[in-house]
Amino acid sequence: MDHAALAQDVAALAAKAQRIETPGPNGPCIWHRWEGGGPTLVLLHGGWGSWTHWYRSIPLLTPHFTVLAADTPGFGDSGAPPKPTSPDDIADILVAGLDQLVPAGETFHLAGFSFGGLIGSVVASKTPGRCRSFVMVGASGFGVLHAPPQGTALAEDGMTDDEVDELQRRNLQILMLHDPDNIDDLAVHIHRRNLERGRIRSRPISLTDRLLRALPDIKASMAGIWGEHDITVMGQEGLDKRKEIIRSFQPDAPFHIIKDAGHWVMYETAEEFADTLTNTLKTLTPY
Repeated sequence: MDHAALAQDVAALAAKAQRIETPGPNGPCIWHRWEGGGPTLVLLHGGWGSWTHWYRSIPLLTPHFTVLAADTPGFGDSGAPPKPTSPDDIADILVAGLDQLVPAGETFHLAGFSFGGLIGSVVASKTPGRCRSFVMVGASGFGVLHAPPQGTALAEDGMTDDEVDELQRRNLQILMLHDPDNIDDLAVHIHRRNLERGRIRSRPISLTDRLLRALPDIKASMAGIWGEHDITVMGQEGLDKRKEIIRSFQPDAPFHIIKDAGHWVMYETAEEFADTLTNTLKTLTPY
């Protein structure tokens, strides 16, 4: 696998964005903004990730939105949040950044993937009147409804580069992608690079019910997008329960299940995901 060439591909997309720093307690929070053809869409990535979780979706979304993707504090190139780490401390850093990046009087859409869905729920609850809509994408934070994956492994000292690639390919099949044929070299590269830069443990936060506790305080329109085979949801029953919970707050909330997709739905089925998200945001009515 040619990681250098793959890194150049990722860098080429990053170069099309404006790289922005906003203050954080232990170093700046890093954002990338792609100027596009519509309102601001804020993207929050999953645990042990970075903005690159959205790599395949960003070019498909920018014709419709100005895309603003964060490296969540503690991940990617952003500084770490305070310790002990709490979702509210992370959200507060992001809210402060959005106050700087989104002009007063303007609203924004917000989509959060996995751990970023949990953090996004807190951000949405703290930005009433500014967050226009909140879309949960394979979101965590559902307490006992969230199933941690079993069988993933860590790279060991002495492994060759090829051996680490193969291990992470297996990890991606367990947690992130449904069809092994969709685990291409780019997915492995993105995953490895993100793991190298992660500095906080997100799983204990993902297993909490913080999203559930945030939902009553969210004044934005809400929606959900999940992959049909998302390993974290406990099957169709878990998907149905999530839809039931979201619609208990907003009975007409869209809830989309994308077939043949796993947890990392916006990578595995990028075009269908981008179309689904775009069409959902264009049809949501304000709450």
